Amino acid sequence: MRKLRATKYKPVLFWLVIVGTTTVGTEISDFMDRTLHLGYLTGSLVLITLLLNTFWVWHRTMGEIEVYPVTNKKVELFYWVAILFTNSLGTAFGDFLSDTIGLSYLQGAMVTASVIVVVVLLHYSTKINHLFLFCVAFIFTRPFGATFGDLLTKPATQGGLDLGTIPATLVSITILGLVVFFSHKKKLD
Repeated sequence: MRKLRATKYKPVLFWLVIVGTTTVGTEISDFMDRTLHLGYLTGSLVLITLLLNTFWVWHRTMGEIEVYPVTNKKVELFYWVAILFTNSLGTAFGDFLSDTIGLSYLQGAMVTASVIVVVVLLHYSTKINHLFLFCVAFIFTRPFGATFGDLLTKPATQGGLDLGTIPATLVSITILGLVVFFSHKKKLD
């Protein structure tokens, strides 16, 4: 019975940790840029160095880098540290696109979506390490979500579509629904 209860709550714990790493990742990025005044480029270089060191220690400790299935507490710890740094990098990149380069919300969403599309194409057409590609895609989902959300909700005078939060949420839910529908449909075919 105890094992059944623990299994029942794993998805909830997973998503709580995702929310936590996303929040902390944003705070780390903001701390490096706004408090330490490192700027997005230097802050990103620090984060990339930390991420690469995490992978290096992970590989040296475990002999490989695998995330499925996670059956070892050390592997899980390395996974969440890597996720924390990828979240931080994603935030820094999103801020870099808008604050430093001055891209509009649409341009920022298009740049980040393009990177994700390239990663998907590389995943299916090359033998590049799947964990590396996952991390790259994961990094770019943060700035894509932020720029796309801003595109939908910000006033037209600021480069947005001014849909408001409820219509923007409905657009996002519709997009998610279509993704789930088509991925489910493909499994049934």
